[in-house]
Amino acid sequence: MKVILRNPRREIEVAGGRRVKDVLRELHILPETVLVIRGDELITADQVVRDGDTIELRPVMSGGAR
Repeated sequence: MKVILRNPRREIEVAGGRRVKDVLRELHILPETVLVIRGDELITADQVVRDGDTIELRPVMSGGAR
């Protein structure tokens, strides 16, 4: 399975057939800090990703008015 990471942009291959939260744990990424996108949809940490999938991890940005 391909994982596309941002900041800096890079691609890595990891084993699929498991939940998103397990992939994030392997990559030492807190689930609350990223949006996980497969194709055109956001997916949750409990969804299973397969070997042929590509997911993109985008950092969550926050901010607001002063």
